[in-house]
This record gives sequence, structure tokens and C-alpha cells, in this order.
Amino acid sequence: MNEILDWLLNTVQSVDPTLRNLLAGLAIMLETSLFVGLVMPGDTVVLVASTGVANLADFFWLLGAVLLGSLIGETIGFGIGRLFGERIRRSKFGQKIGEKNWQLADNFIEARGGIAVAISRFLPVLHSLVPVVAGATKMRYRVFIRWTFAACAVWASLYVSVGYLAKESYEQIGGTLKFGAVAFIAIILIFVTLVHFAKKRLEKTAVKMVEDDKAEKFSKLEG
Repeated sequence: MNEILDWLLNTVQSVDPTLRNLLAGLAIMLETSLFVGLVMPGDTVVLVASTGVANLADFFWLLGAVLLGSLIGETIGFGIGRLFGERIRRSKFGQKIGEKNWQLADNFIEARGGIAVAISRFLPVLHSLVPVVAGATKMRYRVFIRWTFAACAVWASLYVSVGYLAKESYEQIGGTLKFGAVAFIAIILIFVTLVHFAKKRLEKTAVKMVEDDKAEKFSKLEG
């Protein structure tokens, strides 16, 4: 197994760092854009790219590329919402996403504003819809990008760090052991598992926020 992992890591590391980092930034830009973001596995591309990081300078180069790509993608989504509004929602592509998902994004933005923008970065589907919905509302771009920047910085740091640390651990410790590749794979699997359950938790939190907001509004009407 070590031989296979060595080959994979060497393949990633053989790619020119500038090209590798730009591709990672492009992948995450597409992932955070509407429609493309629903099928583009940007997080996987970033994880793979991070295993090719050679040093701290390269680490921050990749981190900057991923962060910039995220911000551009989110801005594109916001711009689509600002320019096209409800038309994008009523389009053929918009209808394929499902009214339930659009409605959840609507209610989440209405209930929590900027916080919803930040949380949505970590959620499937919503990470592509919320920027569009935010752009269609009266939310100012500087409010949107401030919350987006904070969330994207955390997201990018986590993914780039895990891939880099897994590779470093394997090269410094695991590579000398017969089953060193197992340690590398274990780090990645633990991270992916934690991310999965964290997303599930955040999804429940988002739904609860929306429900609490509806209940609060209803109680005010009743009062």
C-alpha cells in the first residue's frame, strides 16, 4: 500500500505548484458558483492538491488561491442573484434544484442574514443557493462578503491543513513503517467523517433557526 501512496503523492507533487494551486482555486470557484457548485467536488480537489504542498510558502500560496477562488465563486453567485433575481429561480435549471431548497435558502437568509451566509458555506446545496438568494435580497455586498470571507477562511484553512498534515505525517513517520499508508488514509477518513457529521449538525441547526424564526413571528402575530 505504501508503494501506491508514494506513487499518488509523487504524481501530485510532480505537477507545477503554480498550476496545481490555480487548478485548486478554479475548482473551488466553480464549486461555490450556482449550478456548477451542485456537482463540482471542489473540496476533493483541494484535499488532493494539499498533499502536494512542499513547504510553508507553498502552503500559504495554495491557501490564498483556494480562499480567492472561494470569494470569487461566492461573488459570482451573489451577482447572479442581484442581476436576475427570481428569473434564475424560475428557470429550467432553477426548477431542477427544487422549490424546497430555494425556500429553505430564502427563510434562512431572512431569519439570520449574515450568519446564514457564513453557515451555508459548510452545507451541501445551500452553499450554492444562499449567495444567489442573498444577492436577490436587499443585503449589501459588503455585509455579504464580510461574512463570506470569515467562513471561507475557516473552510480553506481546514481542508488545506488536513491534506498537508496527512502528507507530512506520512513522509516523516508513516513512510518508515510497513503500513504507513494506513496512517495517512486514517487521517483523511477521520477528517471526512467529522466533516460529514458536522454538516449534518449544521443542517439541523439551520432548519431549527428557520423554525424558531417562524415561531417567533407567529407568536407576535398572535399577541
